[in-house]
Amino acid sequence: MNGAADRPIGVFDSGVGGLTVLRELRRQLPSESTIYLGDEARMPYGPREPAEVVGFTRGAMRWFAKADCKLVVIACNTATSVALETVRDEFPVPTIGVIRPGAAAALSATARRAVGVLATVLTVRSGAYVRALRDLDPLVDVAQQACPKLVPLVEDGKAESPEALDAVREYVEPLLTEGGVVRPVVDTLLLGCTHYPLLRAAIEKVAGRDVRVVDSATTTALAVREVLASHRVTRAGGRTEHALFCTGPVDRFRAIARAISAAGQSTLSSARDRSTASVRSRARSSTRIHLRSARRASRERRLGDHRFALRGQDDLVQPPHGRARDHRRFRRR
Repeated sequence: MNGAADRPIGVFDSGVGGLTVLRELRRQLPSESTIYLGDEARMPYGPREPAEVVGFTRGAMRWFAKADCKLVVIACNTATSVALETVRDEFPVPTIGVIRPGAAAALSATARRAVGVLATVLTVRSGAYVRALRDLDPLVDVAQQACPKLVPLVEDGKAESPEALDAVREYVEPLLTEGGVVRPVVDTLLLGCTHYPLLRAAIEKVAGRDVRVVDSATTTALAVREVLASHRVTRAGGRTEHALFCTGPVDRFRAIARAISAAGQSTLSSARDRSTASVRSRARSSTRIHLRSARRASRERRLGDHRFALRGQDDLVQPPHGRARDHRRFRRR
């Protein structure tokens, strides 16, 4: 790969939830290469203080900068709500969040201008969705519900469990029944966390047929397309590279990534899923996925012939190695 257009798109989330956005990006932009980073070692972000999340997001942005990404999607609603404007000011790479695209999707879906937002504690506390929705439509009625149990359930692989259904019912039913005369009180539920689409079946079951359930994945991918076009860095075609990285256990991340791929019937399912141990094997397939892990603090784990480390609390210091023939050679630690 050569030139600005051939550089990859970076996608960042606190865990596996952002894979739902990545899936849609790959569907809408099949000629683009991607690098995904899930910060599983420090998830969930929702209960944390804003300054912590800003620090984690800065670290991720430095990591993506070393990977020479042409654009970064912060596919984490919590990070978008408290860190997007900060990192946009501090880093030159175009950066897109998921809150405004999600708000646009909800307003397109609602018939009565009555939107309920399911989100993390910090996203609700930030008021980011209320501001985004009312910026786009000042007359919209917005109700928010913090859902602290949902992300851990998804990350533990319990999205289809009775426990998950009980938690969804606890959070969704008040939005349908409290604070209004018409039932259901809201006619649209906005999934304000990229983990929540993995609970869509349970949410739709509790919400019922009269309530539309939307998320930000499709509209975020559309926003990416527009930004790439405006900067004239849309890739025309050729071989693509897709790399997945996580800061937590690789096996769990791989299992959930495969579940998301199967559920969405995305292009991920047609790619050859390779662990880092086999990275020396240079496959000829048009798309390859490398799933690698970074560890926290000063410790390092050697995976295959590559190292990835986090220095301190928020500094991802080693970008994806081995992409030299694509666009840049990175120094090995």
